[in-house]
Amino acid sequence: MATAYRAPVPVRAVAFDLGDADLRDPEAGDVIEELTHRYVLGLVTNGDIDPGRSGVARAFAFRLAADDVGIRRPDPRLYAMAAAAAGCHPSELVSVGDQPDEDVAAAQAAGCRGVWLDRTAAACPPGIEPDATIADLTELPAVLARFDAEEHAAAGSVGTGPHAEPWPDDTRLDPDLLAAGDRRNVVDRYRYWSEEAIVADLDERRHRFHVAVENWRSDHNIGAVVRNANAFGAAAVHIVGRRRWNRRGAMATDRYLHLHQHDTVAALVAWAAGEGLPIVGVDNIDGSVPLELTELPDGCVLLFGQEGPGLSPEAVAACDRVCSIAQFGSTRSVNAGVASGIAMHAWIRSHAELQSGPDIEVEVEAER
Repeated sequence: MATAYRAPVPVRAVAFDLGDADLRDPEAGDVIEELTHRYVLGLVTNGDIDPGRSGVARAFAFRLAADDVGIRRPDPRLYAMAAAAAGCHPSELVSVGDQPDEDVAAAQAAGCRGVWLDRTAAACPPGIEPDATIADLTELPAVLARFDAEEHAAAGSVGTGPHAEPWPDDTRLDPDLLAAGDRRNVVDRYRYWSEEAIVADLDERRHRFHVAVENWRSDHNIGAVVRNANAFGAAAVHIVGRRRWNRRGAMATDRYLHLHQHDTVAALVAWAAGEGLPIVGVDNIDGSVPLELTELPDGCVLLFGQEGPGLSPEAVAACDRVCSIAQFGSTRSVNAGVASGIAMHAWIRSHAELQSGPDIEVEVEAER
C-alpha cells in the first residue's frame, strides 16, 4: 500500500499592503528589516504606496500597484503575480494587510496565506477566516515562524529524503527534489517527478468525467471538491461563478489538474454542449433520482451546488438529470466535499478500469 503525503509549505515571501505611516513607523521598519534576512518582501496595493518616501525601498523586492498593472484587489490575480515576482509558489507567499476582503480572502483565493492586521480588535466579516490575526507588525515574525513550525511538524519524517547518487537518467525527475527530498502530496510512482511531468502523465489517463461546482456566495469545501477530482482522475474542474476560492483547501492538488472558470451557468452549459457532455447534477431535491440506482454516463459533467443552498434553480434547469445521495440520519444533507467524493466514486465503479493487486496505489492520508 502506497502512502500519500501532504506537502510541507514553508513561507518564502511576504506581500504587504501598508500605508506610508506604517512604513515610517520605527518599529515597523525594524520588523521589515528583520524579515528581509529570511523572506522576499513586496508590496501589493490599490493605492500609491511608495517605500522610497520612507527610506525603506531597499527592503522590498517588488511593488505591484493596481494602477500600474491594470488589476485591482480583491482580484486574486494580483497575488499570483506577487508570487511570480517573488519567485515562489502562491502557497509559499503570505499576504499581510488590514482589509480582510482584499488582503486575506483575495490572497487565500490565489492559494496564499492571509494575515489580518487588525489594529482595532474589530470583528472579522462572516465567511473570512484569516490564517492569523495580529494587532501590529511586531507580532508578524512570530506568526511566520509558527507557520513554518507547523509545516515542519506536519511533514515530520514522511515522504522521501534526498535520492542516493548517482541519480537516475530520467528527464521526468526534478533535480531539486532529487537533491533535497520529496515530501509532496503525491503517490509513490510520482516521487521526485517534476510537476510538469506529473501533469503530462496524468493527461494520458484522465477519465471522461468533468467536475463543476457553483461558487456564488461561499467557497467552503471547494478545495475538497478539487482534491477529490484529483484523486479520482477527473478530466478537469470547472468553477462556475466567482473566480475567487480558497485554494489552500485543495492541499496543492490543483497544481496537477486543469481548472476552468465560467462566469455563469449558461457559459458552462454552452461549453458542455460543445463537448457533447450531458450535465448531471448532484443534490437531494424533489424530482432527483437515486445515485445508487443510476448508471452515470461515461462522458459527463458532475455539477455540485453552493455549500448550503445546493444547486441554484438555473443549474437544476440546465441538468440532464439530478441525482440524490441516499441518507439515513437526521441531517438534511452532506457537504459538497463529501457529496463530490461519493458521486465521483460512483462513476469510477461504473466506468474505470479497475484491477486488484499491487498495481493499484491506495492513498492513505491523515487530515491536517
